[in-house]
Amino acid sequence: MVYETSYECGRHPFKPDLLRGKWEQPHDFVFACLGLGLKLDVFSASYWYFYDMGLSGILPYYVYMAIYLVPLMVIHTFMGQFSSSGFISAFRISPFFKGMGYVSLALSSSVLTYYSLFASIPFLFAINSLKPTLPWSCEGIKDWPNLPNDTETICNISTSQVNESDYDNELFDMKMIHVPAMLFFKQQFEKLDMYIDNDVEYNMSFPIVWVTMLVWGLVSFIFYQFNEAPKFGKCLRYMVSITLGLLLVCFLRFLFLPGALSGIEHYVRPDFHDFIQGAASIPVFALQAFGAGWGSIMSLSSFNKFKTNIMSHSWFIAFGQLFIFMLFGLVSFMLLHYFKEITPENINRYMQSHWVLFIPSASVLASLEWANMWTFMYYTMLLMASVIVIVTQIFTILNSLFDEFEQLRQYKQEVTYGFIISLALCSLYFCSNHGVLYFTALSMDSLLVQALLHLLLLLVVLWIYGRERFQRDIKFMIGETFASWKINVLRFVAPLFLLFTLLTCVIVAFMEHSFSSSSIGFISIVLVITPLLYIPSYGVYIMFRNTGSFCMRFKRACRATDWYPLEMEDRQRYEEALGTNDLTHQLYEVTDDMVYV
Repeated sequence: MVYETSYECGRHPFKPDLLRGKWEQPHDFVFACLGLGLKLDVFSASYWYFYDMGLSGILPYYVYMAIYLVPLMVIHTFMGQFSSSGFISAFRISPFFKGMGYVSLALSSSVLTYYSLFASIPFLFAINSLKPTLPWSCEGIKDWPNLPNDTETICNISTSQVNESDYDNELFDMKMIHVPAMLFFKQQFEKLDMYIDNDVEYNMSFPIVWVTMLVWGLVSFIFYQFNEAPKFGKCLRYMVSITLGLLLVCFLRFLFLPGALSGIEHYVRPDFHDFIQGAASIPVFALQAFGAGWGSIMSLSSFNKFKTNIMSHSWFIAFGQLFIFMLFGLVSFMLLHYFKEITPENINRYMQSHWVLFIPSASVLASLEWANMWTFMYYTMLLMASVIVIVTQIFTILNSLFDEFEQLRQYKQEVTYGFIISLALCSLYFCSNHGVLYFTALSMDSLLVQALLHLLLLLVVLWIYGRERFQRDIKFMIGETFASWKINVLRFVAPLFLLFTLLTCVIVAFMEHSFSSSSIGFISIVLVITPLLYIPSYGVYIMFRNTGSFCMRFKRACRATDWYPLEMEDRQRYEEALGTNDLTHQLYEVTDDMVYV
């Protein structure tokens, strides 16, 4: 392989943004990536696939972490940090596959349209927690109009034995014990049933619409105040620290709930069935480490200084995200066992505790002393966690666009707010009962695309760009060697796990779509699946712009172009390290006086 400029390949040369800035402190990158671990949709409906695995199911995570999670983080971080550019321009490492960057752009944007739910729902409960009497408390539901008198809730659980012969179906005809917080959430819609599988009549929730607009207003305010990398990194540093602090406080308080200790015991108790279930499902969960879309770590690392130690940071981020997941898992288990503790042991009773981390938890908090304070604190924590994921995702998308399209750099403010407004309008669909019920199909589709992009990334970096060149660049950048055995594991073993993950995502996505509405299927095809066609299409376009035979066009389309460090001093040292054998040009600045093809 030789190294060329884009100009020599008949394309517009890449012009780096010298004013894009760096993180104020080196660990701002770590905090930003830890914030990606606050992606909480894993604890919603998709969490039912592996929520009961406990600590025994987490154990396989360490194997996956060593085999492909951390090494993949190193590759993502290497591409962003070495090129000082986002997830589109970083594919100068092999322009034929640059379409992966545009697929990532579409995927990250589509995920943000439904992810606003995880901010708007906590925002709704946080606002209502300011009322003197919580609407979902046992005192508050007495004032509800149109609530049938025979509605059995956790406030008036009957201790009488239910006659099993009264029900024909043991699973779906159980008598439901309602959680007031779930009833409160359903009241926001004309019709909403989280347990039916067929389409329901579409209707919007205007309270959810209002809080969703407030969420996007908050996001806009953050970008108005912290629009530059140093300021944004500082903002994330404090937001992540405060969120984790509030989570720890809530965790300690929940330890004193009835059934909390049995929940922790169930979480840490080894169980063979849970272990097998965890081993099969954790590869899917491991993809959550890369955020709501794909390429976020790549873009975040582009703001690192060139010598930042990406290997130690990748391990720290992986363990930090695992700690966050375990902490939220423990909170979920304690809440679930609280409901089990207060439910009579009748075979025909079923507690309505779906989405326990987000909705039923409000009724648990209502039972505490100083309920309003704890409710506001808990839902503020969930709100901040979701806003962190949203703003981080938008930040990486915008900077990737500005890196790739030079003409947009002078309109940063207009592009930023235009993009946020577009996301806000698209998110209105998920303020409906269909959006709340069926968004998990889009979530699983996004994980499917993530697994495919990771497979292609291994092909691009370790096979097309090459193992030796990758090791050489890592050595040049941080002074450490990426061991050959790790690369061989990534080349030959990790793809097997990713293929298994891809197959699992296909199966689960098929199940989700079989229960969702046709509109969600259409959205998935347009926003998630169709963009995959851009990868081969862009590759063919790049080949068309080159000259020579088919094989020569393909080879030139796969060569790294404009692949060098941003800083002139590092760039000159890189040229000296490479020598003249790998180069067909001098690494120089391309000025506006050049003629572009």
